Amino acid sequence: AAVAALGGLDVLIHAAGAWAGATPEGLDEAELDRQLATNVKSTVFANQAAYAHLRARGGAILNFGSSEGVTGNPIAAAYSMTKAAVHGWTRAAARAWAKDRVTVNALAPAVATRGAEKFKEFVGPEAAAMVDEATARLIPLGGKLGDPVADLGPVLVFLASKDAHFITGQLLAIDGGLVMLGA
Repeated sequence: AAVAALGGLDVLIHAAGAWAGATPEGLDEAELDRQLATNVKSTVFANQAAYAHLRARGGAILNFGSSEGVTGNPIAAAYSMTKAAVHGWTRAAARAWAKDRVTVNALAPAVATRGAEKFKEFVGPEAAAMVDEATARLIPLGGKLGDPVADLGPVLVFLASKDAHFITGQLLAIDGGLVMLGA
């Protein structure tokens, strides 16, 4: 529908994700299936659909991963695992589709979103205060989550542009220094 409405496709920004609390020992099959469907299968199928149109003239695919897919989160085991799968899928697709000038990258943003608020609701008000303290301590640039428009937006615009044509298969942390990848 997007191709028909817009006359083509240049970029896919796939920002799907569902955070849910579940410890490794408490994870049940229903939650695992939901996380796999939302975080992994939707990424694979949306990327495949976009690639079918991008392969003829090149373009960019940007998938949303997560720092939790790198570090793990003991109270969100399925989320961590499925976002790590998004990172692996991104690298595989990047290698396969580079021949058609399609770049595929993933982002691990730490920005203020409804998902960040959902996490604080999950842990409760007392722990939420500790989360805020930890955030202030662990994010060197500013001590707080970034702004989705001001901090993440320009990176999305750049990675979607022709100027980023030589960047593919990367996981880019847009997080104020929370997780320093590749250091």
